[in-house]
Amino acid sequence: MKIINNIVSLFYPRLCAACGDALQQNEQCICLNCMLHLPETQFHKKHFNPMRQVFDGRVPVEEVTALMSYKKANHTQKILHNLKYNGQKEIGAVLGEYLGGQLLTEERWRGVQYILPIPLHPKKQRKRGYNQSEWIAMGLSKGMGIPYLTDVLVRSQFTETQTRKSRFARWQNVKEVFAVQHPDKVEHTHVLVCDDVLTTGATTEAAIHKLLEVPGVRVSVATLAATTL
Repeated sequence: MKIINNIVSLFYPRLCAACGDALQQNEQCICLNCMLHLPETQFHKKHFNPMRQVFDGRVPVEEVTALMSYKKANHTQKILHNLKYNGQKEIGAVLGEYLGGQLLTEERWRGVQYILPIPLHPKKQRKRGYNQSEWIAMGLSKGMGIPYLTDVLVRSQFTETQTRKSRFARWQNVKEVFAVQHPDKVEHTHVLVCDDVLTTGATTEAAIHKLLEVPGVRVSVATLAATTL
């Protein structure tokens, strides 16, 4: 089997999702060099960080972080494009697990009990074939040793793309698209909402508003990247 895999890799090499170079046998999705040079924010170490300002005065959150900063033409952009549009869903699991391990190094994050991915509308998920946020949740779950739930936060309405919309327009587009099923599963718990990238925060904010309707819920947020830094 190893010989067969080597032959396959010779003709169809696995490529790094960041730089495009061939991956070594012990590398997953992103090569070691690119992993070592990810533009990490380290926001998980700071309760008050620039990302928190997105939610201040709008919706209460416990903790907020993003693994990487997002800028056009940096590795983060290519990684997220491959995750979201090129079918490389495993990137979400790999980086989610890496982020989950980082969160556990800080006491403030250890009280999280469930991970909730931002859902796609079923129509959009069928078209794409997967929800990238669910794969991030899988990785976070493995890295943190806590369960992720896909049947609590759901998307009840189909919305057009958020690209090129202002913050207000994004909010208008998503403010009523989420619903909470089985609220008893998360009553009086600390949940971690996860997504691939935070831009204006409108989508995440709308989801949090719905979750906070459940008695006793506290919400934290973790994304792979954030543009508003």
